[in-house]
Amino acid sequence: MVGANLKAETMALMEQRDAMEADMNSIIHRLSQPGGPGLSGNLLDSDGFPRLDIDIPAVRAERRRLAELRNNHRELTEKINANIQILHSVRPSSKTSSTNNSGYDVCSEVQVLPAALTSLSASGAMDVDVGASSIPFAMIDEITESSPAAEDGLQLGDQVVKFGNVEAGDNLLPRLTAEAQSKQGQAIPVVVVRQGALVNIPVTPRIWQGRGLLGCHFSVL
Repeated sequence: MVGANLKAETMALMEQRDAMEADMNSIIHRLSQPGGPGLSGNLLDSDGFPRLDIDIPAVRAERRRLAELRNNHRELTEKINANIQILHSVRPSSKTSSTNNSGYDVCSEVQVLPAALTSLSASGAMDVDVGASSIPFAMIDEITESSPAAEDGLQLGDQVVKFGNVEAGDNLLPRLTAEAQSKQGQAIPVVVVRQGALVNIPVTPRIWQGRGLLGCHFSVL
């Protein structure tokens, strides 16, 4: 019962985050249009007077709103991640796991190894080619049913060590997006930590009936 209630709460939080991201994208689009004021910077012309071609109070209000949304988005993501960790911890020790309609494990236990993850467990682990840094840099905290990610075998809670050519570093989300877009229709080797082992899962970004090319959400760790 606790797991079911927490899962329902987490799904509701994810829906709130989706709506929040839509609001953020709308504001960013409006502020970033050609000739627009941008997301930051002063609102004066070359002579130091307030620009007459924009509604300065409205721009300031939108910038404040965007900053608030970003803070709320960060807090919401932290809450979602905390709920996912709790779901992992309350999972029964039995080998039987609960699955959703698409067949991927909803509450599979994922252990983050503190070392370089070079020692793999014997069950289901595959030899994978990863760089010197084998520490997970993102967690999959949302997967849409019947999405490419679900159909290709990614699971909720998988912790990503390598996504194609992307490994830990700066600007992770833009790099992940660029990698998926550049490899559309091609199988990308995705290395994840699952139940204490490194697993290599070929995933093919592709157009489907839902959003994006994968249908999953990466939360940077």
